[in-house]
Amino acid sequence: MPNDCPVLPVRKATPVVMPAGTLKRIHVNQHIIRSNIKTKRDAPATTVQWKGKSYTGSKISIRGGSVVVQRMDKPLSCGARIWIETRAEVEVS
Repeated sequence: MPNDCPVLPVRKATPVVMPAGTLKRIHVNQHIIRSNIKTKRDAPATTVQWKGKSYTGSKISIRGGSVVVQRMDKPLSCGARIWIETRAEVEVS
Protein backbone atom coordinates (compact mmCIF):
# COMPACT_ATOMS: atom_id res chain seq x y z
CA MET A 1 0.00 0.00 0.00
CA PRO A 2 1.62 3.30 -1.09
CA ASN A 3 2.04 6.11 1.37
CA ASP A 4 -0.43 8.82 0.29
CA CYS A 5 0.62 11.19 3.06
CA PRO A 6 1.51 14.53 1.44
CA VAL A 7 4.78 16.23 2.29
CA LEU A 8 3.81 19.39 4.11
CA PRO A 9 5.87 22.57 3.68
CA VAL A 10 7.67 23.95 6.72
CA ARG A 11 7.36 27.68 7.39
CA LYS A 12 10.70 29.49 7.16
CA ALA A 13 11.43 31.57 10.23
CA THR A 14 13.19 34.93 10.29
CA PRO A 15 16.72 34.57 11.71
CA VAL A 16 17.07 35.53 15.38
CA VAL A 17 20.39 36.83 16.73
CA MET A 18 20.89 36.46 20.49
CA PRO A 19 23.61 38.78 21.84
CA ALA A 20 26.64 37.60 23.78
CA GLY A 21 26.58 37.68 27.57
CA THR A 22 23.48 35.70 28.51
CA LEU A 23 23.27 31.92 28.84
CA LYS A 24 21.84 29.96 25.92
CA ARG A 25 21.13 26.22 25.86
CA ILE A 26 21.02 24.40 22.54
CA HIS A 27 19.70 20.88 22.05
CA VAL A 28 18.39 18.46 19.44
CA ASN A 29 14.77 17.28 19.71
CA GLN A 30 14.75 13.54 19.08
CA HIS A 31 10.96 13.37 18.89
CA ILE A 32 10.95 15.87 16.00
CA ILE A 33 13.61 13.86 14.16
CA ARG A 34 11.50 10.70 14.53
CA SER A 35 8.38 12.54 13.39
CA ASN A 36 10.21 14.00 10.37
CA ILE A 37 11.29 10.51 9.30
CA LYS A 38 7.81 9.08 9.77
CA THR A 39 5.92 11.91 8.03
CA LYS A 40 8.61 12.76 5.43
CA ARG A 41 8.83 16.35 6.70
CA ASP A 42 11.80 18.55 7.43
CA ALA A 43 10.70 20.46 10.53
CA PRO A 44 13.54 22.14 12.46
CA ALA A 45 14.82 19.78 15.16
CA THR A 46 17.20 22.07 17.06
CA THR A 47 16.09 24.38 19.85
CA VAL A 48 17.82 27.26 21.61
CA GLN A 49 16.49 28.13 25.05
CA TRP A 50 17.17 31.75 25.97
CA LYS A 51 15.57 34.09 28.50
CA GLY A 52 12.70 31.68 29.23
CA LYS A 53 11.75 31.18 25.56
CA SER A 54 12.52 28.49 22.99
CA TYR A 55 13.63 29.23 19.44
CA THR A 56 13.69 26.44 16.85
CA GLY A 57 15.71 26.42 13.69
CA SER A 58 17.45 24.26 11.12
CA LYS A 59 20.76 26.09 11.51
CA ILE A 60 22.37 27.32 14.73
CA SER A 61 25.53 29.45 14.54
CA ILE A 62 27.55 29.89 17.74
CA ARG A 63 29.96 32.82 17.42
CA GLY A 64 32.33 31.99 20.27
CA GLY A 65 33.09 29.34 22.84
CA SER A 66 30.65 26.69 24.02
CA VAL A 67 30.57 23.54 26.16
CA VAL A 68 28.63 20.27 25.83
CA VAL A 69 26.85 19.32 29.08
CA GLN A 70 25.65 15.81 29.92
CA ARG A 71 23.43 15.58 33.00
CA MET A 72 21.69 12.21 33.01
CA ASP A 73 20.46 12.52 36.61
CA LYS A 74 19.04 16.05 36.27
CA PRO A 75 17.65 16.77 32.76
CA LEU A 76 16.30 20.12 31.61
CA SER A 77 12.58 20.74 32.05
CA CYS A 78 12.09 19.79 28.37
CA GLY A 79 13.69 16.39 29.07
CA ALA A 80 17.07 17.05 27.41
CA ARG A 81 19.95 15.21 29.10
CA ILE A 82 22.71 16.42 26.78
CA TRP A 83 22.92 19.97 25.44
CA ILE A 84 25.31 22.77 24.47
CA GLU A 85 25.70 25.85 26.68
CA THR A 86 27.19 29.14 25.56
CA ARG A 87 27.29 32.81 26.49
CA ALA A 88 28.51 33.71 23.00
CA GLU A 89 26.36 35.33 20.31
CA VAL A 90 24.01 32.80 18.70
CA GLU A 91 22.05 33.02 15.44
CA VAL A 92 19.06 30.75 14.83
CA SER A 93 17.75 30.41 11.29
